[in-house]
Amino acid sequence: MAGPKIAFNEEKGLLKLPADRGVPLLNHTLAEPRLPVEAALRPPSFADFTGQRKTIERLNVMVGAARSRGEALSHILFSGPPGLGKTTLALILGTEMGRQVRITSGPVIERPSDLAGLLTNLQEGDILFIDEIHRISKTVEEYLYSAMEDFRLDIIIDQGPNARSVSLPLNRFTLVGATTRTGLLTAPLRSRFTLQTRLDYYTATDLTQIIIRSCQLLEIPFETAGAEEIARRARGTPRIANNLIHFVRDFASQRADGIITQAVAAAALELLEIDQNGLDEMDKRILRLLAEAYNGGPVGLGTIAIAVGEDEHTLEEVHEPFLIQEGYLQRTAQGRILTPKAFALL
Repeated sequence: MAGPKIAFNEEKGLLKLPADRGVPLLNHTLAEPRLPVEAALRPPSFADFTGQRKTIERLNVMVGAARSRGEALSHILFSGPPGLGKTTLALILGTEMGRQVRITSGPVIERPSDLAGLLTNLQEGDILFIDEIHRISKTVEEYLYSAMEDFRLDIIIDQGPNARSVSLPLNRFTLVGATTRTGLLTAPLRSRFTLQTRLDYYTATDLTQIIIRSCQLLEIPFETAGAEEIARRARGTPRIANNLIHFVRDFASQRADGIITQAVAAAALELLEIDQNGLDEMDKRILRLLAEAYNGGPVGLGTIAIAVGEDEHTLEEVHEPFLIQEGYLQRTAQGRILTPKAFALL
């Protein structure tokens, strides 16, 4: 399916982007800025990656097949809550395939010329990782169809009666998309991904292994019981677990002997108002509101957001998934309602 045409001025050149957009976009994307500590904690290979076993097995099959044929990987879509390793898996794919990974995000690609600049800078077999791909504009999305399927971009040279259509070939590349809201992806875009795989919350056992590895890399003294305590309160999310490690380390150095023990970890996380079930202060405010003010619901998301003073998007993307996953909250057509488990907790 041919996408819309990119307006082209033959004198200026196809990929000479506007001065106020092109250079910042390419620098932002191609430089792949990442925090040194965060980059150091990322597992470099599938063998070092803990959890998500079904997804890892699927990726291993695809990588092995692509390498044996000497071809680029097929397009891949990762979905799931934030902080579960979608970006990390994209970087591992680049390492396993021996290719460069270019990282950008949906909201950054505002114009078709932005996308054209990214795609034409990719070498054979390179990986373009688009985070929050569901937030890419519909106009830009149209260009992805022919780029993903036929590895070409349709452009228009000149204007008026002299205008003519030209198909610009692209190097075969792999698009890896990541989304926290699969339902917002259009069917034509979603169907062009060969593999669509969802990342789920991690078990406490897997999180414990991740925390132990992070502590070893950061050279933080710890006891296994301390790592387990952090894992229980990390909401099944490695990103949260790694963030908690840094605070617990600071707490241990200021209020204890510098070693992360079970008691030290528990005291540090209580200071952050994260209880033994992983519920933070906002989670408990939501549950108390539904129980005390609305007798358990149903209550609309907008009403909850106003009552607790938080953005609807934050509630829906950050707090609700964990509360639903743990069985404290239910979504219904009428609104959100508390479960018996939540009443028992309160």
